Amino acid sequence: MTMPTSLCPNRMQVHSINQETPEVWTLNLINHDFYSYKPGQFALVSINNSDEIMRAYTISSSPGLSPFITLTVRRLENGVGSGWLTSQVKPGDYLWLSDAQGEFTCAGKEGARYLMLAAGCGVTPVMSMTRWLLNNQPKADITVIFNIREQSQFIFEKEWIELANAYPYNLNFIMMPKLPDNKGLFSGRISQEKLAALVPDIASRTVMCCGPNSYMEDTGRFARNLGVPAENIFMERFGDEPVCVDENEQLTMTIRHPLSQIKVPVGVTLLSAMEENKVPVFAACRAGVCGSCKTRIASGDYDVSSTSTLTAEEIAQGYVLACSCRLKGDVELA
Repeated sequence: MTMPTSLCPNRMQVHSINQETPEVWTLNLINHDFYSYKPGQFALVSINNSDEIMRAYTISSSPGLSPFITLTVRRLENGVGSGWLTSQVKPGDYLWLSDAQGEFTCAGKEGARYLMLAAGCGVTPVMSMTRWLLNNQPKADITVIFNIREQSQFIFEKEWIELANAYPYNLNFIMMPKLPDNKGLFSGRISQEKLAALVPDIASRTVMCCGPNSYMEDTGRFARNLGVPAENIFMERFGDEPVCVDENEQLTMTIRHPLSQIKVPVGVTLLSAMEENKVPVFAACRAGVCGSCKTRIASGDYDVSSTSTLTAEEIAQGYVLACSCRLKGDVELA
């Protein structure tokens, strides 16, 4: 079986598939060779064994502990990658994965006191790290707050309960459904007041957060306001979660060739803005790893979350990875 792309050299066989919630599945993969990864990292998956389409998924297993390499995937409406993985892939099939990627990991960090904040499928790296810490650091002190919409979206429910029972002195697990909102500490939206009450010693903890952009912006601000040093706050946007955009606030994206001006929402990624307006762009991984969506911005106001594959010279010339570039104000594409 020929490797579809040099970016995904690791062939693994699907052993079994478990449904976690109505929208989420875990694929258990047999790895016939040694696969090195750290808890919390992700991998690119070649979709339909293609050399043109890759998607990033967190490795939800824990190194040295889990019998399989596992990917936990939420099916997105019209999701090219998630749709294929959760409805067409079956046991016995082969998948091709990249080497493990990402800096969102507890491995190598000093101290054993953590606050893990997760929303939705952002819980996948949190499970990987929590499981690993509990088994590798006897003095681990971990509080996990898992925000979900409702009980039916409780990913890894059985294992979370088992871990909380097995490690009562190391793990404080809090599941916080948005609905029903009982107006107490343990339901509704997370807030700074709830965070202060649930984790009074938050300022002394390493905070690791994964979820949609708006969730991470809120919880990051809450943590800083409650005294957590910025260098002790780590965040990872999960996969294809929607970015935080304001449809009522528009910016102008100017394209030089051919000259045109397009109105797009503030906060949208450059890739989304280009695709929505039929501006030619090729994007394989959409995770800031493969470099296929490299685009040059002549001027403008934007943030970038990844510069992987870009040289210092390219960055100085205004090149960005469109999937990892978030527009804040008017921009002009070269």
